[in-house]
Amino acid sequence: MKTFAETLVHMLEDFGVRYVFGIPSGPWIPFMEAIRRSDMEFVLVSNEASAGFMADICGRLTGTPGVCYGTFGPGATNLSTGVANALLDRSPLIALTSQVSTGMKNRTTQMKIDHQALFQPITKWTTELSIENLIEAVSNAFTIATQETPGPVHLGIPAELGEIPVPTSCTQALVSPAEAKPLPSKPSAELLQQIEQIMQSARKPIVALGLSVTRANAQDVVRQFIEKQGLPVILTPMAKGMVSEESRYYAGVLFHALSDQVALTHSEADLVIAIGYDVVEFNYEEWMPNVPLVHIDTTSADIRPNYDVYNVVEDIRQTLEAMVQFPKFDNDWCIEEIQDRKDQLFANLSPDTRNFSPHHTLNILREILPRDGILTCDVGAHTHLIGQIWKTYQWGNFIMTNGGSSMGFGIPAAIAAKLCEPNRTVACVTGDGGFLMMVGEMATASRLKLAVVFVVLTDRNLQLIKIKQERKDNPQYSTQLYSDAYQPADCYFGVPVLVARNAKEYRSALIKAFEMNAPVIVEAFVDPTEYDNLILKPHKVEI
Repeated sequence: MKTFAETLVHMLEDFGVRYVFGIPSGPWIPFMEAIRRSDMEFVLVSNEASAGFMADICGRLTGTPGVCYGTFGPGATNLSTGVANALLDRSPLIALTSQVSTGMKNRTTQMKIDHQALFQPITKWTTELSIENLIEAVSNAFTIATQETPGPVHLGIPAELGEIPVPTSCTQALVSPAEAKPLPSKPSAELLQQIEQIMQSARKPIVALGLSVTRANAQDVVRQFIEKQGLPVILTPMAKGMVSEESRYYAGVLFHALSDQVALTHSEADLVIAIGYDVVEFNYEEWMPNVPLVHIDTTSADIRPNYDVYNVVEDIRQTLEAMVQFPKFDNDWCIEEIQDRKDQLFANLSPDTRNFSPHHTLNILREILPRDGILTCDVGAHTHLIGQIWKTYQWGNFIMTNGGSSMGFGIPAAIAAKLCEPNRTVACVTGDGGFLMMVGEMATASRLKLAVVFVVLTDRNLQLIKIKQERKDNPQYSTQLYSDAYQPADCYFGVPVLVARNAKEYRSALIKAFEMNAPVIVEAFVDPTEYDNLILKPHKVEI
C-alpha cells in the first residue's frame, strides 16, 4: 500500500501538476520525499506569500491549478496572502497546509490556528483531508478550482497523516476536472435575437473586454466581432492583449494613466457590449454612462438596479461565434477620431522630459524585449503607467494583478512564468517598495538559475501613497523607503545588480542583462515627477 503522502503526490502528478511551491516543515517531510521520487519538483521559496503568487501564475498559464504549501500557524497566514490574491484574480490554485494532529485538534498547543476558518472566506472551498476522504476530496478540489469562476481551494492535512498507509478500499478511479466540468451552453435563439435588435438600434455601441474573456479561448472571435462591426474597444488591465494596441479600434485601458482621455470615447457610448467583464477589476458604475448594457459572462452583472441590463450568462466563445453571424450594423463612430485619440494618448504617456523618467524605462524595455516575451508587473505608481503604455500584442504576454492588487506580486510571478515558459524571455518591472517585500526571492531565482531580468524603478518612496497624500493637501508622511545614506548594492543573494541613472546607461544595462542568460537586476534611478500628471482621479459618469 502507498502512504498518504505518496498517494497525494501521485494524484497531483495525474492531474498535471509540475511544481509545488512553499517552505517545508516537519510534517511535510514525507511529502517532500514523495515529490523527490516523482516527476514533480518542490520549489523552496523565501516567503509563503510568494508560494501563493507562483502557484497563481502556474494556474493562469497552464490551466492546471498551481499548488502551494504552508505549515501550521504563521506558514498558513503567510500563504493566505497569495491565496486571497488568486481568489480575486480568478486563478485556479490548490493550497495545502499542515494542521495540528487530530489528537490535538481540541487542545491548546503551539502554532495552532483554525485553518478552515482562515481559508474559508478566501477560497472557493476548504476541507480537512483524511485517509477516508483523500481521493474524493482531492478530485473535488481540482474540479472546484477550475470551474467558472476559477479560484483557490484549501486542503488541510493533519500532521500525523503523511506516513500512514492508505488501504486499497479507500482508493478509486480519478475523475479529471475536464470530465467533471459541465458542458458549456449556447445562448438561445430568442436571446440572440434580442441582442441583435439592441445592437441594431444603437448608434454608438462600444465593446468592453474584461478578465473572464481571457479564459474563454476566444481571442480570435473577439477580434472578428469587433472588426466586423467596426466598434471601439476598451479593456480592463488584466484583459490587455486581447486586442492589440495596433488595432484601429483600440481605445485604451480603463482607470490607468490618463484615463480621462480614454473616457472621451466611452462617455459617448449609447450601448456597452461587455464581453467577459468581471467587476472585480472595476465596477461598471465607475466609468459607464447610464446606457443599456449587454453583459456576456459566466456570471450575471453586478451593477446598480437603475441600469438597463441584458445578462447573457452562457459560454462566452459560443455566444460570440453566434454574434459574429449578425449582419454589419451602421454606427456613428468616426474610427479615424478613435485612432487620433489613441495616438495622442500614447504621445502624452511619453512626455518630452529631460529627466530620466519611468516612461523612458518602459519604452526602452519594450524595444528590447521580444514581442512574445513575458513581462510581469508589480503594484505601485508604475502600474498605472505600465497598464496603459505597455504594448502587449497578444494576451498572456503581460502578467499583472488587479483584482487582488497585492504589492510583492511581480517578482514571484516572473519566477513562476519562467518555470512554466522556459523558452520565452521573461522580465519583471517592480517599484522599490515591491522589491523590498520580495528581495528574498532573488535567492530562489539564483538557485534555480532562472534567466529573468528584474527591473527595479527606484524613486525612494511609496510614490502612489505620496501622490494621494499630496492630493489631499497632506504633507508627505512615512512614505520614504530609504535613508539619505542609501547606495545600490552590487548583488542580492548572488543576483548581480546593474545600475542606471539615465536612458543611455539603462539601455546598455538592459542589453547586457538579457545577454547574461541568468537572473539579473537592473536598478533604474528614476524621477517620479511624471506620475503626478499621468495618474488621475478615476473618471466617473454622473448617473
